[in-house]
Amino acid sequence: MNTSSRFAFAVHVLALLAQQEGVPLSSEMIAGSVNTNPALIRRLLTMLANAGLTTSQLGAGGGALLAREPRSVTLLDVYRAVDDAQLFAMHREEPNPACMVGRHIQHTLRGVIDDAQRAMEASLAGRTLVDVVEDVERSERKLERARSPRRA
Repeated sequence: MNTSSRFAFAVHVLALLAQQEGVPLSSEMIAGSVNTNPALIRRLLTMLANAGLTTSQLGAGGGALLAREPRSVTLLDVYRAVDDAQLFAMHREEPNPACMVGRHIQHTLRGVIDDAQRAMEASLAGRTLVDVVEDVERSERKLERARSPRRA
């Protein structure tokens, strides 16, 4: 059992690109912010480009750019671009049909999991890349205020 960080990395990448306002960023620069390998960033950028969320500028000074206005990119768009898994997975192997719980657990869980998936997707659909960037900027202003010397 493992979890994917692709969604978190992809939101990070897109927020960084949104903050740059049209200045292309190399995968190396992005990887430095995410603190990961540039090859992983290039794979993510390919997924995001296939979903129409990023584009690339070739040549000297080239790199990744947002393909859409940040206001029009929902976090659900990002999730669907990079994560093909359900929120929760069912058993990899068929449970024991000789056990009462084994016979019925998948049917019981299917409704619960579907409800959770719909709720998560609705939550992501209600948030945009602008919301993320604004929250990051708000957090940075708060940190700066906390760091600045207080005047008496």
